[in-house]
Amino acid sequence: MKMEVIELGPMKRALKIEVPADEVTQRFARAYVELNRQVNIPGFRPGKAPQALLEKRYSKSVEEDVIRNLVPDYYDKAVRQAGIVPVLVEIPPLERVKIKKDEPFTFTATVEIKPTIELRDYKAPSPISLKPDKRTVTEEQLARGLEVLREQQARLEAAPAGHVIAEGDYIVLDVQGTLDGAPLDGTKKEGQLHKVGSNVSVLGVEIDSQVMGKKEGDVVQIAQPYPASHPDPRVAGKTVVFNVTLKAVKEKKLPVLDDEFAKDCGPYTSLQEIKDKLQGGMEQALKREIEDTYKDTIIKRLAETHHFDLPETLVERELEAIIRQHVQQQQQKSGSEDALSMEALTALRQEHRDEAARRVKLGLVLEAIAEKEGLTVTQDDLNAEVMRLASELKMPAADLVKMIKSGGQDSIDELRARILADKALDFVYRNAVIQG
Repeated sequence: MKMEVIELGPMKRALKIEVPADEVTQRFARAYVELNRQVNIPGFRPGKAPQALLEKRYSKSVEEDVIRNLVPDYYDKAVRQAGIVPVLVEIPPLERVKIKKDEPFTFTATVEIKPTIELRDYKAPSPISLKPDKRTVTEEQLARGLEVLREQQARLEAAPAGHVIAEGDYIVLDVQGTLDGAPLDGTKKEGQLHKVGSNVSVLGVEIDSQVMGKKEGDVVQIAQPYPASHPDPRVAGKTVVFNVTLKAVKEKKLPVLDDEFAKDCGPYTSLQEIKDKLQGGMEQALKREIEDTYKDTIIKRLAETHHFDLPETLVERELEAIIRQHVQQQQQKSGSEDALSMEALTALRQEHRDEAARRVKLGLVLEAIAEKEGLTVTQDDLNAEVMRLASELKMPAADLVKMIKSGGQDSIDELRARILADKALDFVYRNAVIQG
């Protein structure tokens, strides 16, 4: 095989590939033998038709089959021989490629390649330097954590007789909407528990300001006008009167912070034990937060200290992924699956292009670090990541595996690439120097 590499730009190469004549001849011979087995030509037993007759009838389709088999085989050989890593391959359409038996076959593949990255400043003798993060778990934070546990163990108890409703109280109420003095269908609720001051509406009606200062057993009438444009024709342009009956008033009672409280929270025997457990968990969480902060700094430094051209194809792929995620989030939030307008999509592309380029750049740098340091992704790594994601998504691991496999090899490769990038980032973090 002869091959010529032509540089078309920083990230683009043309591979002019020539397949030897004897290889072309052998491929044609095998193609006609296979064709002879498959076709049924009157007057000839299967596999015995003269090749000249086959060539007369099927030369065009055989040529296409030979090209279809030769091109990927020799393209793969050419890529290995050239030592390049393609991210996009453009091969001319079959109808534009000509091939003749007993003659060399030449075709050109245009490829977009990954850049050659000169790694710097990620380990000794020039590791990344980080400012120390000396945050610790404070007594105030621990006290807030205990208060959260108290809130979780709080009980609602009946307020004293004659208690005047105030913000923070809980009330049990019945609601009935009436129109022109008659009950209105769909406007009735019984036994509704409501926290006063929460600003949560009941049947679309704000009640907090109306019930403050009232007492258990009182009935409050709230007039709710509706605009003429309201979608329910029964109430459009009318006023519905809501009768709110205050059935009961309750106060939240927080437990005393003592050993009995600790026992109610779980398998603890003393308040000190639960404090120690809480502090340990908070310290672990803070440690992870500090580590994430350090890694954010490392990511920024890696992006700042490495300069190279980015393959436009990779940037476009990442940009499409960002936009797709954004659209899905918007649809989930709005409850609508309507597609965005062209103007909105164009605005999103402009808004997120720099972020897409940043992600691609960081990914290529981390990939280069992983390759240089011999980092790999094992099956154990894959299994651990699947278990972590399944726990985070609150779904069975087996279902997540099916979901990943349904995306084909691309989904599996994407998962591997993410794990490998995390490993490379961990490597840089472990080799960084924290000053002081």
